[in-house]
Amino acid sequence: MSRAGQVSSFPERAQKAFPERRQKSKSAAGSRGAVNAAPFFHFIWKERSCRRYLIVVVVAAMMQFSIFKLLYPFPDFFSDSYSYIYAAGAHLDVNIWPIGYSKFLAAFHSLTHSGTALVSFQYFFLEITALYFFFSILYFYQPGKTTRIILVIFLFFNPLFLYLSNYVNSDPLFVALSLWWFTELIWIVNRPRLYQVFTQGVLVFLCFTVRNNAYIYPIIALAAFFLSRQRLVVRWAGILAGPLLILPFIIHTRQAAKQLTGTAQFSLFTGWQLANNALYMYQQIQVDSNTLPSAASRDLDRIARNFYKHTPAVFHDFLRQYTGNYFIRRPESPLKEYVWRKYNQEITYESVAAWGRASVTFNEYGSYLIKKHPLAFAQQFILLNTRNYFLPPLEKLEIYNQGEDDFSGIAQDWFGYKSSAIRVASKEAQGNLLAFFPYLFMIVNIYFIGSIVWWTARLRQNSNKKEIDAAVLLSVTFWALNFLFSVSATMIVIRYEVFPVITFLAFSLLMIEWLDKRETVSKQNPKRIDVPAGSLELSK
Repeated sequence: MSRAGQVSSFPERAQKAFPERRQKSKSAAGSRGAVNAAPFFHFIWKERSCRRYLIVVVVAAMMQFSIFKLLYPFPDFFSDSYSYIYAAGAHLDVNIWPIGYSKFLAAFHSLTHSGTALVSFQYFFLEITALYFFFSILYFYQPGKTTRIILVIFLFFNPLFLYLSNYVNSDPLFVALSLWWFTELIWIVNRPRLYQVFTQGVLVFLCFTVRNNAYIYPIIALAAFFLSRQRLVVRWAGILAGPLLILPFIIHTRQAAKQLTGTAQFSLFTGWQLANNALYMYQQIQVDSNTLPSAASRDLDRIARNFYKHTPAVFHDFLRQYTGNYFIRRPESPLKEYVWRKYNQEITYESVAAWGRASVTFNEYGSYLIKKHPLAFAQQFILLNTRNYFLPPLEKLEIYNQGEDDFSGIAQDWFGYKSSAIRVASKEAQGNLLAFFPYLFMIVNIYFIGSIVWWTARLRQNSNKKEIDAAVLLSVTFWALNFLFSVSATMIVIRYEVFPVITFLAFSLLMIEWLDKRETVSKQNPKRIDVPAGSLELSK
C-alpha cells in the first residue's frame, strides 16, 4: 500500500485489534478526537504494542529505581526541604511556600517515617501519571513509531525524573499532579464526560496548594472546556469548578497568615519575589525615597541604596549570570539584611512569622518600583528571565545535598535516621548527567515554536478556512501562559519546567507528524488534503 493510502484511512492496526468496533470507529471519526471506540483500559491491554509498552515500562521503572536507591540511599535535601518538614511537623496552615506539600508530608509521615518510602511514592506516582498521559496520547492521536519511541525514552528512561523524585521538595508531586490534570484536559477536549468537571477541578485545587505556578491553570482549563463539545452549562461548571474549590483555600490561608503575621495575605513568598525582581533594575533607576508608601519601605530602600553604593559596576553583569533570585537567596542582599536586622532567622514558628511580616513590606516596595518603572523592569528583569527561560539552569539539581556531607537535624528526626551523615555514590554525578537538560529544554521550545509557525503557514496557504485542532490550541495556550508567567513573575530553573517540557515535546512531535502526513497527502493527491480523522480534523 502506498503511503498516501496508509495516511488517508484510519490506522489499520487499531481496526484489526478491535474488528467488532470497526463500524463504530468510522462513525465516530467525524467528531473531534474520537479516534478509538474501544474502552481505554481495553485498548491498553488488548492492543499488542500498548501491552508491550506497559510491561517494559513497569519492569524498567522498578529496575531503574532499585539501582538508583543503591547509589543514592538517602533523599536529597536543600533549604526548602527543611522549611517543608518544619511546617509539616508544626501542623502550620500557612508557610513560606504553598502549604500543600507540607500537608502531604504530614499525611505520609502518619503512615511511615521512611525516607525511601517517600521517594518511592514520589517516583512511581510520577511514572503512573506519565503512563496515563502517554497512553492517552496513543489512544486519541495514534502517533507513529518514532513519536512513540521518543516519548517512551523521555518519560520512562529519564534520569531527571529519578533525581527530581529524590528531593524532599514539592517538585515531583507538582509535576505528577500537573501531568494528571493536563491529561484530564486532553480527555475533556476529545471525549468529554460529566465527571471530568469534578476531577479536573480537584486536580487544579491540589496543584494550586502545592506550587504557585498553578495560578495559570484555571485559564488553561477554561480553554479546554471552550474547545470541548459539551452543553454550555457543563462547560461553565467545569470552568468554575477549580476557582470555586480554590476560593475557600485562599480565604483560609489569608486568615491563617493574618494570625501569624498580623496581615492577611495568601502567599508569604509573593512580596519577596516582587522585591527581588524590582531590585534587579535598581542600578538603572532613580528612586525618590520620599515618595515611597511607608516608613518600612523607606528603611528597605536605604539598605538597598547602601548595598548598591558599595557594589562595583560589574555587579550588573554578575546579576545577568544569576538564576533570577539573587536577592532572595544571597545572605548579603538587601532583603536578607532587612530581615536579619529585624527578625530571628532560625527555622521556627517565629522565623516563618518574620518571613511573612517582611513579605508585606517587600510586596509594597517591589510593587511600587515596578509600577513606577515598567520599562526598566522589562529591560532589566524580563529580558534576563527570557534568556533563563530558554536555557534554565540546573540550580539545586547540579549537586547532591548542596555538596554537604550531612543533613539537618530536623530531617534526621523526621525520617528517624540514626545519624545525619550521608552515604552517596557521587555528589557531582547528577550535575554531569543532567547537564544536557537545559539545552534539551531550549531545543524543545524552539521545535515547538517552529511547529506552530509551520502549522500556521500551512493553514494560510489553503484557500479554505480550516479549524485548528483542539490539541494544538490547548498546547499553544499552555505554552504562552507558562512563558508569560515564568519570565515576568518568578525565577526560572529546570525543575520548574519539567512538566511544561513533557507537554511541549509531545505536542510538537504530534504537530510535525500531522503536518508531514498532510504534506504527503496533498502532494500525492492535490484534491485531497485530509489526514486521518483520528489525528487531525480539517473540516470545512
